[in-house]
Amino acid sequence: MAEFDNSNDVTQPLNSDAEPPKLSDLLDRGWKIYEEVDRTNEPLGSSSIQVRVKRGLSMLEEASTMVAKLDLFSRNEELEEIATADLKYLLLPALLGALTMKQTSRDKRLEIVQTARAYFMDFLRRCKEYNITSSQFELPKSTNVNTSLDEESENGNSHVIAKPVPCSSDLVTMAAQRQAKIERYRQKKDLEARLSDVRGAVDRGEADDEVCRDFYLLNFRRWVTLSLEEIESIDQEVEILKQMGDLKQGAARHSAQPVRPPMKPFILTKDAVQAQVFGAGYPSLATMTVDDWYEQQRKHGVLPGQGIPRKVAVEEDTDAKEREEEEKEKKAENDDEESLLKARNWDDWKDTHRKGYGNRHNMG
Repeated sequence: MAEFDNSNDVTQPLNSDAEPPKLSDLLDRGWKIYEEVDRTNEPLGSSSIQVRVKRGLSMLEEASTMVAKLDLFSRNEELEEIATADLKYLLLPALLGALTMKQTSRDKRLEIVQTARAYFMDFLRRCKEYNITSSQFELPKSTNVNTSLDEESENGNSHVIAKPVPCSSDLVTMAAQRQAKIERYRQKKDLEARLSDVRGAVDRGEADDEVCRDFYLLNFRRWVTLSLEEIESIDQEVEILKQMGDLKQGAARHSAQPVRPPMKPFILTKDAVQAQVFGAGYPSLATMTVDDWYEQQRKHGVLPGQGIPRKVAVEEDTDAKEREEEEKEKKAENDDEESLLKARNWDDWKDTHRKGYGNRHNMG
């Protein structure tokens, strides 16, 4: 895990005395903070990282204010007219945008990405004006709704915070965008390789004016590619954040609607005591015990078998069957000729006819 070098902490005061910090020190230390935060493996949302991000932003913002007061740049001058020592200050908006994107406050995420977009746009416009890059690039489209301008008349900075324009779904446009991404990626890798060759000499102070100038121009071209990529990513994130905000507002409006009161239940209590307890909570509902309900049903004559005692009916049916059996037994004991003849004929008939013979019921 990459760790910060606290032996030369860039976040410490530049001078313990009242002497104000130098412009070059502010830029160099703010730039170094960004590179350390960008390379570290520590969680970006940790308190130590976020403290350093805020300190770096404070240094770069102070440097931007000093550049505006010193009036180092003019829209009427050419790139060749800018002194090599002053070239690096053109990177301030890009560094501010990149370090702003390192902030992790969820509640202010939309404000953070819109502010970072304004910084990146300011840097790209300056590069466009000075023709810094050899290959021309198109500035991302600004939005035309809810645009907030923060004009800085001293140095001509213009911060635009607005809703991004949706990307076209046209296949030709999508193919062109894809090709542009591939070209930017190739250029970025090439620039990073060239930068690594000259960085060491610049950091050690061994580079002459021409090498230093080439080093800053290479950085400008690299940051143009990074800024275009960041703005494209920001535009997509802004759309998502605004959709999430609309969903939250819709949910808040839905929860603010009056809730329909639940229907009161009909309670059938087990005894009179429960009827008194539950009845107190539902004075307008008919509440009764099981015994009261049964008595009410009995009075209306709707109970099963009401008016015909089941026990008596069963006893009468049993007695009738028993009397019939007794008569059959008596006739058999008295050798009743008619009964005997009928029994013999029935036995003979069963011998000559199979079971079920002659039963034509429901057979057509």
